[in-house]
Amino acid sequence: MTRFEAEEILKKTFKLSKFYDDQWTTIKYILEGRKVLLIQRTGFGKSLCFQFPATIFKGMTVIFSPLIALMRDQVKKLNDLGIKARCINSEQTLEENSKIINEAKLGKVKILYIAPERQENIEWIEAVREMNLSMIVVDEAHCISLWGHDFRPAFKRIVDLVNLLPKGFPVLATTATATKRVENDIAKQIGYDTITIRGNLIRDNLKLYVIQVSSEDEKLIWLGKNLNKLPGSGIIYTGTRVNTLIYSNWLEYLKISSTSYNAALDPESRVAIENGFMVNQWKCIVSTNALGMGIDKPDIRFIIHTQIPQSPIHYYQEIGRAGRDGETSYIILFYNKEDRKLPEAFIESSRPEMSIYDKVINVVKNELLSERELMKQTNLKQTQVRVIKADLIEQGIIRELNFGGSKKYEFITNAKKIDTKKFVDLRNHKLKELEDMIAYVETDKSRMKFLCEYLGDTIKSNISNCDNTSENKIKISVTPEWIEKLQNFREEYLPILEVETKGSNLINGIAASYYGTSSVGSAIHRSKYENGGDFPDFLLKLFIKAFRKKFGNETFHYILYVPPTKSGDLVKNFAIKVSKILKIPISHKLVKTRHTIEQKVFENSLLKTENVKNAFVYLEPNEIKGKTILIIDDIFDSGATMKEIGRYLTTLGVLKIVPMAIAKTVGGDIV
Repeated sequence: MTRFEAEEILKKTFKLSKFYDDQWTTIKYILEGRKVLLIQRTGFGKSLCFQFPATIFKGMTVIFSPLIALMRDQVKKLNDLGIKARCINSEQTLEENSKIINEAKLGKVKILYIAPERQENIEWIEAVREMNLSMIVVDEAHCISLWGHDFRPAFKRIVDLVNLLPKGFPVLATTATATKRVENDIAKQIGYDTITIRGNLIRDNLKLYVIQVSSEDEKLIWLGKNLNKLPGSGIIYTGTRVNTLIYSNWLEYLKISSTSYNAALDPESRVAIENGFMVNQWKCIVSTNALGMGIDKPDIRFIIHTQIPQSPIHYYQEIGRAGRDGETSYIILFYNKEDRKLPEAFIESSRPEMSIYDKVINVVKNELLSERELMKQTNLKQTQVRVIKADLIEQGIIRELNFGGSKKYEFITNAKKIDTKKFVDLRNHKLKELEDMIAYVETDKSRMKFLCEYLGDTIKSNISNCDNTSENKIKISVTPEWIEKLQNFREEYLPILEVETKGSNLINGIAASYYGTSSVGSAIHRSKYENGGDFPDFLLKLFIKAFRKKFGNETFHYILYVPPTKSGDLVKNFAIKVSKILKIPISHKLVKTRHTIEQKVFENSLLKTENVKNAFVYLEPNEIKGKTILIIDDIFDSGATMKEIGRYLTTLGVLKIVPMAIAKTVGGDIV
């Protein structure tokens, strides 16, 4: 097929006039049955490089992508063009996914998007053998590489599949962010005969700024004063889920339209926010890095980071979502020297210490264990267990076995000792990337040139589109008026305690503050762990104010409090004071039936739940039957204790259980 012939088809099928040169070069190689790695900036049109040949091939093209939003967006657009496209992912029901798999087996699907994790699904593994495949596409291919900024163990399964393909079977790997090291690693994994096509990464329509700050308050105040001065709509990226809520509520408090987005949202809410974002329903979305990848919105006018990313690669990818229409967009990064602690913590936890690997190996040596059983026996988080599993399988130390549709893991007798050098090298590599990100902050040269050269795009001349070249520096100005506004907001904004579960009369409650906010956390810590006496009166005032704002119009029959594990009568004494002020009777009849351990000892929800299961009893259950109860604790973290008490009180016939805490922990959830 000549380029002229291809562009005639392009006009009829995709309603586009012509290919970019690199698009056509890529497509030409794919049609010849080659393996290609395409590295091009966000907005270049990488998807056309596999969608076009997919319509030419007789069979079905499978696109492995971790981006559910991208799947939804591209499937809709393809179907609108008359191309039969489908996607399989975790946000759809089992029935929906099974129906699509059957359609694919019958040859009724031309393009199938699928999440990499589905490679571990038995139904998919068996079904793919019956499908007529014409091409494999690995989108966000940097996820294949350990040295990539978003490595995912599930991508290793795709490499295994690619290596089984016959010679002359086309494979396309695409990414916008790959250093030379990552480029070489991807090419090596998908085949030594891989052709690499690397494009120009310059985005000269982006205006880049770094704002040096000394506190979180300065970030909030600058946004409050200046966000409405920026054109159009955009994204504010934060480092944790909790911060998406804090920043979004602060903007709403100031009458700046915004909403929060993170991985904790249910699928319907995510879709609703994504759709609203496309039509500029809000001035901004405040999100973790869960939003943006796969969102085809060309007119994002600003992207602001409140937290320094882990590397220049992360940063380039995230800011690349702005200005895809070629118009000017503003890119702002806040930086406080203290901010490096969060990415450092993520880096340290991305590859656990070797003693934790040994812990997993030792429990698997004794018996076959599922992922859930591994979590319970090792007290590790699910993400840690999955990373360790992938590493141990890759090194031939454990193997995965299938037991009637469920997976268990077995130690391989006489397995070699685990090779730790790769992990140490990777950790050091990521720490070096963080230092490189800080170097971006501190550079006095062209910021865009810094990013492009870091990603392997050699540029001879400077690019004048940042605060080191053609743009003015941005500085923070904090006034008493804005300090007062922020203080008032913190007293008004109440963190939600999300505890509602099916079959329980426990409703979502509130905390008076976040544990990490100003003096709240330190005051609680002094009382609990430094023999500081009862919780101070200012915490009591905050608590009462929060109660009156949220539940002041409700009738409560009793106040209960969570029996202590270690902190003596602190919560009891606090609850007594609350009872006197609110004139609600207090009961001391909720007690523990057995010893429990402090919940902070446990790393995963399974063990937190088991720790408190059946650990409470109410001494005179008939007196609370049909009643409405306020239950008080000092710190709310996972919610496992409140949920267990709520479940138990529901069995006693309590009509409504309302939880409140002095403070809610900020937590470290990223996406």
